[in-house]
Formats: sequence, C-alpha cells, structure tokens
Amino acid sequence: MPAIVIIGAQWGDEGKGKATDVLGSRIDYVVKFNGGNNAGHTVVIGDEKYALHLLPSGILTEGVVPVIANGVVVDIEVLFEELDALIARGVDVSRLKVSSNAHVITSYHRTIDKVTERFLGKRQIGTTGRGIGPTYADKINRVGIRIQDLFDENILRQKVEGALDQKNHLLVKVYNRRAITVDEVVEQLLEYAERLRPMVVDSSLLLNQALEEGKYVLFEGGQATMLDVDHGTYPFVTSSNSTAGGAATGSGIGPNRIDRVIGIVKAYTTRVGAGPFPTELFDEWGEFLRERGFEFGTTTGRPRRTGWYDAPVARYTARINGVTDFVLTKLDTLTGIERIPVAVAYDVDGVRHDEVPASQSDFHHAKPIYEEFPGWTEDISGARTFEDLPKNAQDYVLALERLSGARISAIGVGPARDQIVVRHDLID
Repeated sequence: MPAIVIIGAQWGDEGKGKATDVLGSRIDYVVKFNGGNNAGHTVVIGDEKYALHLLPSGILTEGVVPVIANGVVVDIEVLFEELDALIARGVDVSRLKVSSNAHVITSYHRTIDKVTERFLGKRQIGTTGRGIGPTYADKINRVGIRIQDLFDENILRQKVEGALDQKNHLLVKVYNRRAITVDEVVEQLLEYAERLRPMVVDSSLLLNQALEEGKYVLFEGGQATMLDVDHGTYPFVTSSNSTAGGAATGSGIGPNRIDRVIGIVKAYTTRVGAGPFPTELFDEWGEFLRERGFEFGTTTGRPRRTGWYDAPVARYTARINGVTDFVLTKLDTLTGIERIPVAVAYDVDGVRHDEVPASQSDFHHAKPIYEEFPGWTEDISGARTFEDLPKNAQDYVLALERLSGARISAIGVGPARDQIVVRHDLID
C-alpha cells in the first residue's frame, strides 16, 4: 500500500510538480485532496509548458489516473475550461475521476469572495477572489452544494434556495449588490451535469481499493503548510488543510495508509498575498530572485514576494507534516550570488527564537538571524548527480539539510522534467 503525500513546505509555489516528475511512471494515481483553482503549478514537458490550476498534475502523465477528491472545492466551469485546453493540445483527459462528495464553487461564492475582500480595505487577506473561502465556509455551515447534487434537480434547487436565503440579504443590504436568483444558479450548474456524470466516483472506495491492490497512490496538496488553515500564518492562510493530515480527511483514506511524506522547498522562499514573511527582501536581491526564478503566480500572475531560505520554517513544516524527505527546487536560481544568507533563527524584541514562534504577533515582528554560505558561479543546469554540483553548491545543500529537519532527497536544477539530481529514492 504505497501511499505518498507531497506537500508544500513553505508558502506555496515551491514546484511540487518536480517531485511528481521524479516519481514518474511508478505512480498509478495522483490525487488532489484540498484547495481549488486558487493556486496553480506549471509543468514543463520538453518544449511544452502547461499551467494547471484545478487539475492534478497526473493528468499529463500517460497511464496515471488523476483524482479530484472530496476535500477539493470544484469550480465546474474552470474544470471544463482546463480540460478543453488540454484536449486541444492533444492530451488524453479521459482518465479523470471526480469525487461525488467534493463541494461546488458557484457564482455566488465568487461574488461574495470579491466583495468581502474589497470591504476589508487595509485588512485584506490577499484572496484570489475565486470563491474558495466562501465555498469552504458553506461546507462547514452545512449549506454547501456537492457534486452529487447536480444529478438531482429537486435537491439542487432546495440547497441553492437555502444558501441564497441568507446570502442575498448580505449582498443587497451590506454590499449594495443585486440579489442572485435561484434559477440562474441552478441553470448554470445543470449545464455541466451530463458531461460531468461519467467522471464522478466514490473516490474513497476507489483509492482504498487501489491501495489494497498495491498501486502507487500520490496525494498532492494544494497551497502549502504555512497556508494551512490550522497550522499556517492565520488569518493569512487558505481555507483548507494543506498539510499531510489533510490527505487522509480530504480523500477518505486512513492515516496509517501513508508511507512517505515529501516536503517541497525552494532554495530560497516566496510568498503571494499578505501576511508575515520574516526573510522578505525589498532590495535588488529580492528583484534578482523574482526575475531569475520567474516568480509570478501561475493562477493570478501576481509578482511573488521573495526572500532568503528560512530554516525554522522548514523545521516547523517537517514537524507538522512528519516529512520523511525534502525535494529542494530552484537551486539554479542562486547561481552567481557570492554569499547566500540563510535564516537560522529569529530575533523577536531582543530574544532569540530558534523555532517558529507560536504567537502570531511574535512571528510578525520576527527579524531573521542569518548565517551566510559561499555561493557558486558555475552553470548547474546540466547536473544529474550530486557530485556534478560545484563544491559550494553541495555544501549549501548539506547545510540546508542539517538545518531543516529531514534529508534532502532530490534537487531541482532547472525547469525541465529531467533537470533534477536524485540523492535518495523517494519511494523505496
């Protein structure tokens, strides 16, 4: 029962597709277990570049069954836009499975997300405005719409009516927007029902049967640990559990099924949206990392905030997730920097903190304590073994491994699938 969880170990955009590439043809199922189309990842295959938002990365790997599990919130319009775009490029998407228990993002969720964020003014969280938070809120409030509801118009209509009873008061009386009619929402959703029907499964049963048969199942988390609703930099977080524990609840497998947890970290740090970021750079080095690393959001196009590697964050995420292996990405971005700073601890009002402070206020005021490591100038994009890397690049990786709480098993040295150095097998 080889179940492997891949999670982001910083604030997202770490390059989780790189770990999927390492596992390659050995994986039978790739499962998205949380989030929606509020994040994305870019997969490079040869000369082709694919930007995915809602679909699991396994959709691009021949023979792999991609699964959108129950913990995901699904914008059906976006789902079919992505599928149609892949079909137009010759990608076979017929294997996709969607959980009947996944919740549906409706037009009113997107509207509420956007007007609520604007209403917050200076207290904005930095949401993508795609309706993710309001959909999860409805799920917890037990007024959500699930995929299975699209196949019973009476039930769907009742649920939409119940949801809009309250939301229209909010839209009209608080936000001065027009009321949304039940008919328009129901018609929008039913438009996709028949095309969606063949994809819909009991994903918990499907995945447990696959594990019983000895299939390799990869669980792919959206967003990242520091954006987890429980364990991230609350309230500047996403609305779901993007940590390894979320793989169990978000897909319907038992936690004892999980054999390995792979954390993805960049060789530096980035963040999109508001919230604390101790190593953030506002100088030419921040711009250097942004330009050299192509740090612009796959989903939003927003410039990412950039900073040096934060070892306490890596240790924290290793602990929260039970990380067994790290995959270090974008090491090549650091080429040409003479001295590379790494945050090894924080100073909070004159007190040293070797770990991420439990207090949000303390973390917000944390100033990084840096240790510097010598850089390298050699082109590392052709490296395929650890020994191929320059001595200073090797030393940098080993230092991060020592500081981060788990072994670094693979290292990304470029955007292409084969531009990776594997130190330890990620399955065996």
